[in-house]
Amino acid sequence: MLGCTPEPDAGQAAAASQRLYGQIAFSPCTLTAAQAAANVEALCGRWTVPEDRSQPQGRQLDLHIAWLPPKDNQVGRPDPVFFLAGGPGQAATEVASVVKGALAEVLKTRDVIFIDQRGTGRSNPLTCVDAQGQPLAPASDATVDVAAVRDYARACLQGLEQRADPRFYTTSEAIDDLDAVRQALGVEQVNLIGASYGTRVAQQYAARYRQHTRAIVLDGVVPNDLVVGGEFAQTFQRAIELQSALCRVDATCAARFPVDTAQQLAQVVADLKANPRSVEYRDPSTAQWRNEPLPAEAVTGLAFAFSYVPQAAALLPVVLDEAAAGRYQGLAALARLASGSMAGQINRGMQWSVICAEDDDRQVPGSGQDTLLGPQVVEYFYAACPVWPRGQRSAGFTTPLSADVPALLLSGELDPVTPPAYGDAVVKHLPAGRHLVLTGRGHGTLAAGCMPGLLGQFIESTDAAGLDTRCLENLRPVLPFTSFNGWEP
Repeated sequence: MLGCTPEPDAGQAAAASQRLYGQIAFSPCTLTAAQAAANVEALCGRWTVPEDRSQPQGRQLDLHIAWLPPKDNQVGRPDPVFFLAGGPGQAATEVASVVKGALAEVLKTRDVIFIDQRGTGRSNPLTCVDAQGQPLAPASDATVDVAAVRDYARACLQGLEQRADPRFYTTSEAIDDLDAVRQALGVEQVNLIGASYGTRVAQQYAARYRQHTRAIVLDGVVPNDLVVGGEFAQTFQRAIELQSALCRVDATCAARFPVDTAQQLAQVVADLKANPRSVEYRDPSTAQWRNEPLPAEAVTGLAFAFSYVPQAAALLPVVLDEAAAGRYQGLAALARLASGSMAGQINRGMQWSVICAEDDDRQVPGSGQDTLLGPQVVEYFYAACPVWPRGQRSAGFTTPLSADVPALLLSGELDPVTPPAYGDAVVKHLPAGRHLVLTGRGHGTLAAGCMPGLLGQFIESTDAAGLDTRCLENLRPVLPFTSFNGWEP
């Protein structure tokens, strides 16, 4: 009698689709992000580590990991790439769809691994929720209210009480997580590509685990001794002045905007502080009309957000010119758009765990006087630290990475948060390092021009000095728009 093969159940089907990389089981998944143009098909898995390594039998947390195999699913080289996200507070798997293009050449020969740093993404995120598990309404970024941030942090701690101890969500804990994943994957060495705060993680890992570090790429370099956020006012001031200079050297732009952009921004902010007003505008996300107050802090916040990306910063002169003429609608709409696009990208709880343990005691109160952002930007950034549980900063944490590790350092000429001077300071201690400054770029350069190709070449060869970087000479600054239609012909 003929028999029949039963259909596999869901559990069998899931098991059949799994792939092992070392000891970690991965299954198909889709990675997406609000700011990405497309989703990324990947393989996702988990690896469990102790929250407090001094108590290995205590609370455990699952690290969420995404794996992008090499192109055409071939077997990659024995040393994969770990991508380390920024923030602090950004989840690596949530930016995979954004950075995949920059890693196109790397992905021809190597596996790329994205690990949500503990406290972010799906690695026991330090998300602020109330007693019922509902998200807390965040303290407004539109106005600088230190007391409101502190109250928000206290409420956040109550929601975390049963599921996380924020003292154990620091960079030092994270690099031990990275090495735990390396061991679980069964690889001897890894290549690290760090972006912004991720460059701190890369340097700390290379210092503690030099024998397991094949090469590092640092994009938007954070020196180990930098107080994160402590110089935002000064570095933004530098960036806005450099962007203003672009207009002054272009005849058409200079004629269209006779008032310097930095000066125009200061004037608009001063006017809003002296004469608060409400603005009726159309919400760019919903197309609904709104009538809301436009605080001066929202204007500087917009300028700061725009300064990250030169293409966005190109809009600033025309928007400020409209506002100076009493037409604030465009400014209000873009301020709301910028605020909305940033919401949810950074886990505030994890960010506080990092900066309160590693930076707060080194910050200089009152720094940033006589700048557009002023000293209040630092006060706001560290507002939660007096009430947030403070972890440990490991010995030698602020010591510069001094090692023979092959290193490629990248900076954007106009970067408002990690200017080229930071990369210059770090590369001095790296004899096998090279620092490239990309003309006209802002914060984040991995995808600029021919950088994806250079990135692939460096990871393949680990020879930063031997890279032919003449292709970067084709990069040009983005000139300010002279109208909402762009540039004049």
